[in-house]
Amino acid sequence: MGSLKSALILLVFLSISNFAIAGDDGKIQINEKKNNGYIETSDCFEKVNRGIFGFNQVLDKVIFKPLAKGYRMFPQPIRSGTSNALTNLGSVVTIPNNILQGQFKNAGVNSARFVINSTLGIAGIFDVASYYGLKKRDMEDYGQTLGVWGAGPGCYFVLPVLGPTTVRDALGSVVNLIGGDAWYNVTVVNDTHYFSETDYYASKLLDGIDFRAKNLESFDSLENSSVDLYASVRSLYLQDRYRKVRNIDKTTETLSDDDWEEVDNQ
Repeated sequence: MGSLKSALILLVFLSISNFAIAGDDGKIQINEKKNNGYIETSDCFEKVNRGIFGFNQVLDKVIFKPLAKGYRMFPQPIRSGTSNALTNLGSVVTIPNNILQGQFKNAGVNSARFVINSTLGIAGIFDVASYYGLKKRDMEDYGQTLGVWGAGPGCYFVLPVLGPTTVRDALGSVVNLIGGDAWYNVTVVNDTHYFSETDYYASKLLDGIDFRAKNLESFDSLENSSVDLYASVRSLYLQDRYRKVRNIDKTTETLSDDDWEEVDNQ
């Protein structure tokens, strides 16, 4: 436990202090004034990142893209219900982050939505709360909270299977594993006799497939039009995270997580 705390302290220090000055050695040149204020982020491990990115691309083509295509074959009500349930589960992370960011009204709305949709909405399959005027709010996570608190993103890197992240966002993910995610606590940490580790990891896999399926055409278009796909994905990820930290109401291209009804009508 002591070594874990030391690692977390180190990650916090790196996240807060590493605002990397852009240069010519693989760093992303993002200017505070010229590009909507995106914080400069360094690609500290670009050669390794590109290798892992290539590995992830192979996995995507062999596994995730076919699964996403198969998922798209299900009727829209089934996909919408699944997406609603996954969003409802995500509320257990969003709500504490609403509070940590001082978004008390959103915390109240999301709490009410979670209670209503978990009960009347049958585990969140139906978005009953919207019919009562409690509209869906943006998802929040601990990486975003650290950003709101002033922490810089730190180095950009790519994880096997999980994909793009930064030091700050990776630290935010670690918080989920040490008590910050109630769903993880119920399924993995504690033996509740109702849920198991399989339920948690199945929900995460399904969440990834749902997201991939919503962006099939967008990712294909990006892949076909990009001279350097790695650099394009890196840029889109960092832009998306910046917008989420600043709560800018704009969806980043190829990173849409809209309702299935909206996606199918496009």
